[in-house]
Amino acid sequence: MTGRAWVYGDEINTDLLAPGYCLRLPIEELAPHCLEALDPDFAGGVRQGDIFVAGDNLGLGSAREHAPGALLTLGIKVVLAKSFARIFYRNAINLGLPALFFAHAHEITMGDEMDVDPVAGMVRNVTTGKQYQVNSIPPHLMAIIEDGGLMAHLKKRLAS
Repeated sequence: MTGRAWVYGDEINTDLLAPGYCLRLPIEELAPHCLEALDPDFAGGVRQGDIFVAGDNLGLGSAREHAPGALLTLGIKVVLAKSFARIFYRNAINLGLPALFFAHAHEITMGDEMDVDPVAGMVRNVTTGKQYQVNSIPPHLMAIIEDGGLMAHLKKRLAS
């Protein structure tokens, strides 16, 4: 997965990713409001395949799948963070959005070209040439992602 890095700090909460006043909207209408209070240019600037990079405790706050859903809807293909709130991590996986623990998030600059392989556990900053090894996503979770999320994964298993 190759894309531009959108880099943010620690404790990016679900209220920033999916504002409460938008929760009754379909995800396609909610997504343009993602991070509007922090970075008004984010939702309009994301391109298909871009990569979201954050510091510690990404996705803390309310337990809402809208937060990773908004990122996915905008075109984010993988999320890298030093650490995740557990519910955000599982919601991301369950929606088919790879989420990797990345201790070197602070070394990435907004707009860097990144290449990420969640199966091999490889993160490469194409802009700087630096390469990092991270823990890969476990096979049982990667199967959910590859199937397009938990619901699609369960349908596939029930059909076989």
